[in-house]
Amino acid sequence: MKLPGKKTTTTGEIFWGYFFVIIGSVSFFGFVFAIIASTLFPLSQNPLNQGLKNDRYYYCFLVPLTLPVITVAVYFHWLSMKLFKHA
Repeated sequence: MKLPGKKTTTTGEIFWGYFFVIIGSVSFFGFVFAIIASTLFPLSQNPLNQGLKNDRYYYCFLVPLTLPVITVAVYFHWLSMKLFKHA
């Protein structure tokens, strides 16, 4: 069904959609590996892996730093809904 005033989707829009989904997925799985899976492996000679495995401060800062980020996200959500409503 075609909506009135709706243009068809171009290949560029499809490309950028898939691009952002793939980049987001790779970033998510990379950070999950860095946080959870790297602690399960034995020590290696790579200093980055050693730093991730021996990190003890991540969970100490996770909750306190999540609260300001949520506050900013809620504010931007409210602002975008206000702008959408009055546009």
